[in-house]
Amino acid sequence: MARRKKEPKSVHRENIAAAASALFMEKGITATSMNDIAKVAGYSKATLYVYFENKEEIIGFLVLDSMKKLCSYITSALERQEETKTRYDLICRGLVLYQEEFPFYFRMALDKINIDFESQNYLPEEKETYQIGEEINEKIKDFIVSGMKKGDLRDDIKIMPAIFHFWGMLSGLIQLAANKEEYIEKTMHLSKIEFLEYGFDMLYRSIEKEGVNLP
Repeated sequence: MARRKKEPKSVHRENIAAAASALFMEKGITATSMNDIAKVAGYSKATLYVYFENKEEIIGFLVLDSMKKLCSYITSALERQEETKTRYDLICRGLVLYQEEFPFYFRMALDKINIDFESQNYLPEEKETYQIGEEINEKIKDFIVSGMKKGDLRDDIKIMPAIFHFWGMLSGLIQLAANKEEYIEKTMHLSKIEFLEYGFDMLYRSIEKEGVNLP
């Protein structure tokens, strides 16, 4: 225990959160207790409460971490290219990679988040999660506006509804492909990537300006 006391608080919180994340994926959030988390993390239950007040705080920590990862994937995709369709493709690939590497985080990042910060009844992580979500939305907004200015995307797009449709359809498609990969291969004779690429292309065509890719 003496060695642990010399480590920064952030190290302990990350260790505990990592153990909790593994348990949540294995057992589910409801079935996982603080005692379970303490055992897997290698802490006493009393020590666990030094770093997290309750399971909800651990979940908040994980959701925030997931949103930071998602933001980094989106930022990387948008900074690598200037051409609209290529940027869109990179966003889609980044989301697929994110889901494959962090399936639990992927589901958490798309779950309901708190938007009421008028009262004091919220975790600090919840507000930061909301702010990062807004940052991601702003990046997607810039992508859409840039595409419209270049004449690549339709000029009648309603920005904010389009952003939420964008997330809903892309995330749903990616999660569907992950859940139904075997069925897709058996009935459609398509790999997961082929299925996703077809879906991504269909979604892009819904916002692409008519005639852009015509000879």
